Amino acid sequence: MASFPAEPLTSGNTRVKEARKLARRASRTETRRFLADGPKAVEGALTVEGCVIEIFATPAATEQYAALAATAAGLPDVPWTLVDDRALASLSDAVTPAGVIAVCRFIDRPLDHVLSPVDRPAPRLVVICSDVRDPGNAGTVIRTADAAGADAVILAGDAVDLYNPKTVRASVGSVFHLPVAIERDPLAAVRASQAAGLGVLAADMDGRTLFEADDLLAAPTAWLLGNEAWGIPAELRDAADEVVSIPIFGQAESLNLATAAAVFLYASARAQR
Repeated sequence: MASFPAEPLTSGNTRVKEARKLARRASRTETRRFLADGPKAVEGALTVEGCVIEIFATPAATEQYAALAATAAGLPDVPWTLVDDRALASLSDAVTPAGVIAVCRFIDRPLDHVLSPVDRPAPRLVVICSDVRDPGNAGTVIRTADAAGADAVILAGDAVDLYNPKTVRASVGSVFHLPVAIERDPLAAVRASQAAGLGVLAADMDGRTLFEADDLLAAPTAWLLGNEAWGIPAELRDAADEVVSIPIFGQAESLNLATAAAVFLYASARAQR
């Protein structure tokens, strides 16, 4: 249902002010709402029933993304509200805002629903991100997991906020495409994955190399990724079924977390297909 005021709303409008509060994690947690910034994020959010509460867009973006506005107009109770450029900029942390932002309800799922779903087949490829702190890395891992055909992502431990605007934006809409669970205890995530029939492979530097692990990769797998700085704690390594590493043939010390995740996930995708 389109909602076009005579004049676009300004940054002083009450609804814009309330949405702007969602830049703070405390406000997101209290209201269980977050912002999806950009056309890809909004498009993804619109595919999740009941997710989108309101869309703010500039007149220029409304014209540019007319198909997106038409999609929103075809859904019940999803107002597309015009705002001026300053109001939109106040909602976005992007250097160059795309002109369209959605206010959304939280979409994470309980761990047991992700690992033992009743509405789809049992998962064969899952990613556990333990204490991953960088929102760009977390969002890119979610995007990569989506591209590789993974069934779910678990953000475990003291991980970055799934609803951080940078995480959502880095996922380029993928946060809306596959289930994501949040689990405070990384060991519980590992144990629950094993109980669901997944072999947990800890991605670390000194394990069996990926090139020697085809027998492991073809089986249902949960990749365990550690913190960008200190990796996987010994307790979690010991709890995993195997430790698997990416061989380094040049002089680089290691790979970026998101890059390593892509290598591991696509190795699994190849083996499982």
